[in-house]
Amino acid sequence: MNYLKIFETERLEIREFVKSDSDCFFDLMGNSKVMNPIPLDALTRVESNNKLIKLIDLYKLKTEKKIWAITLKNNLELIGLCGLIINNDNEDEIAYRLREKFWSNGYGTEISIGLIDYGFEKLNFELITADVNISNKKSRKILEKFMFFDKEFYNPIEKCTDRRYKLTKKNWYQKKLN
Repeated sequence: MNYLKIFETERLEIREFVKSDSDCFFDLMGNSKVMNPIPLDALTRVESNNKLIKLIDLYKLKTEKKIWAITLKNNLELIGLCGLIINNDNEDEIAYRLREKFWSNGYGTEISIGLIDYGFEKLNFELITADVNISNKKSRKILEKFMFFDKEFYNPIEKCTDRRYKLTKKNWYQKKLN
């Protein structure tokens, strides 16, 4: 399989999506248990395939939106997606989503740390944010481990109340020293 590796963590590899990810991608995007906490509707197979092609095509463009595949190092099976995007206040934001069968293994925490490190060390960000639906308690718990609550606000695109967390590069390095 030919793809560009972006970075890795202890157990995970973050890489560009490839067309052969389509079955696992649909397992992620077509699962209402995965999509509802965002909240977004689960995708049909056709919608999922079209979304995957759009994500692959994004790599050819110089865009602020960077969405990658998360795989396990030992078998490269797609377990989710992650990325660095721009929030509605034009700030850098981390994002991730995992296939249901990979929940409760610590991958959410591991990928969040990996994205934060990548943003601060490789992309030289000074501030990283994360937005999460207030009803998504598991993701809030992960973010509260190393980010600071900023505000709650209504998200008109996803029609929910989100909570924003922020982290500065200085705070991140201070946390890592402790």
